[in-house]
Amino acid sequence: MIRRPSHIDGVVRRLASNPVVAVLGARQVGKTTLAGQVADAWEGPVVRFDLEYPPHLARLQEPVLALEGLRGLVVLDEIQRRPDLFGLLRVLADRPGTPARFLVLGSASPELLRQGSETLAGRIAFHELGGFALDEVGSERLPELWLRGGFPRSLLAADDREAAAWRRDFVRTFLERDVPQLGVAIGSETLRRFWTMLAHWHGQLWNGAELGRAFGVAHTTVRRYLDLLTATFVVRQLPAWHANLRKRQVKSPRIYLADPGLLHTLLGLETQEDLAGHPKVGASWEGFAMAEVIRRLGARREECFFWATHAGAELDLLVVRGQRRLGFEFKRTAAPRRTRSMGVARTDLELESITVVYPGDEVFPMGDDIEALGLARLAELKPL
Repeated sequence: MIRRPSHIDGVVRRLASNPVVAVLGARQVGKTTLAGQVADAWEGPVVRFDLEYPPHLARLQEPVLALEGLRGLVVLDEIQRRPDLFGLLRVLADRPGTPARFLVLGSASPELLRQGSETLAGRIAFHELGGFALDEVGSERLPELWLRGGFPRSLLAADDREAAAWRRDFVRTFLERDVPQLGVAIGSETLRRFWTMLAHWHGQLWNGAELGRAFGVAHTTVRRYLDLLTATFVVRQLPAWHANLRKRQVKSPRIYLADPGLLHTLLGLETQEDLAGHPKVGASWEGFAMAEVIRRLGARREECFFWATHAGAELDLLVVRGQRRLGFEFKRTAAPRRTRSMGVARTDLELESITVVYPGDEVFPMGDDIEALGLARLAELKPL
């Protein structure tokens, strides 16, 4: 088992100051395992409820009787199955002395769990869990992590074929079971075709009108599909940053599949040889490297942007926290070079620095606070 100390520490810190903590992430990403590791470190009683396990659901038929007398840490797995519990959690969270703290696990974002986030406003903290990251598995597994993605059962499979088979099963189960359980009435084949179309769109600007025409539906319909896949953590929308400049700037988000393994499955790629010869290999690597940088920085979703002007200047990733602005470019080349666009971005956005991430293992300056950083050396990037 690969332990995830940064996530364990993050959840424990949130539990120390919040009566309710929600760990959110895609299905099968390791939320239950993480909760078990947090529970092992918890000093005091721990009670777990799996809301997909019939005996546990039966115990919660009378939720007040089941939860009111509990002390210590209470874990509620797959909370999106029982959104009615949020109202009770608010009451239990407000008790004097906070006799119990609640760790809830869900496969949908706060947008889909809006009832919970609104009901528990001021009482709940969110912790997002993604797949395994490079610093958790080691740089020697970088090619494998890129190909298979970060889902534990995919990365830890016996070989690439077995990993690909698991991902195909995940896609089918997600579409046929998980999405309908969220109360979303979209046919599984329809959503699969759209998801596959997004895989071919990976790394590009969102164009709802064009995708809607290609899919034969209105642009509002494909936008709804996009938001659903984003809210269930299988797609990332990277919003555009709008600086106060006298330049026409791009406003549409860029679209990425959140896990490279799922991207490769939807593109029909199983091996390193398949990936190396595919037209999307560059976009795949750039999305993978970007996700690793965001994780290493500890940047929140609302702090991450890209920037582009209609004149051609652009920046792949802009991270904004307080007064700090950090820029990142991702180049799948052995010898990255400084470009005019980097200089424009650094000046116009008043960046503290630009880091050019490339698939190497060296670090070297490129002038004017611009540095090249090999992805294998990502551990040298300081968190925010």
